Amino acid sequence: MNYNPKRTRFRKQHRGRMKGISCRGNNICFGRYALKAIEPAWITARQIEAGRRAMTQNLCHRGDVKIWLRIFPDKPITVRPTETRMGSGKGFPEYWVSVVKPNQILYEISGVSETVAKYAMEITACKMPIRTKFIIYRKE
Repeated sequence: MNYNPKRTRFRKQHRGRMKGISCRGNNICFGRYALKAIEPAWITARQIEAGRRAMTQNLCHRGDVKIWLRIFPDKPITVRPTETRMGSGKGFPEYWVSVVKPNQILYEISGVSETVAKYAMEITACKMPIRTKFIIYRKE
């Protein structure tokens, strides 16, 4: 899958700081089981895709399974060419990342049992560069 944005307003962005906790995207909206971030980090498009593939391969023959990706890499990271002298401006966009804060939902699943979902999320969590938590949505 291609996780590059179709169009951006500006080609390059400032790095910024990851302060505080997530106030958006921290509730389960679509599925029954979710993977939630505990630490702040930049998650690259390749890591998101690796997690999605690991989850899909684990759940491929399970019937009516639905997977939701709740993060999208929309921040360009620039890299300067090697052996370049100081000055001469900012580098070219090399890859894309998603800024993830604590308590943000990364993936959601529905249509499988709890044990199967937990195992799939454990495999997906191994692909992430941060600590995560498995969450179950229970109606009160």
